[in-house]
Amino acid sequence: MKKVSVRDLHIRTSEFVREAAEGAVIRIERRGEPVAELRPISRKSATRQLPDLSRLWRRFPQVAGDSGRFLEEDR
Repeated sequence: MKKVSVRDLHIRTSEFVREAAEGAVIRIERRGEPVAELRPISRKSATRQLPDLSRLWRRFPQVAGDSGRFLEEDR
């Protein structure tokens, strides 16, 4: 794990982002204390599919009548 100061990060941001994109984890320190980490985003989270909720929606009770009627206004 590479350690860099906030000042170094400010000066060489693109270099550190490139390193993180290649898999490095970079710890950012302020006055010698760790405050953040720069790390690559996992590919798994970027391609995550949302669950199919159709079965859940079918379990809700059916409402008689047009459910959109309350949006209509008498003018």
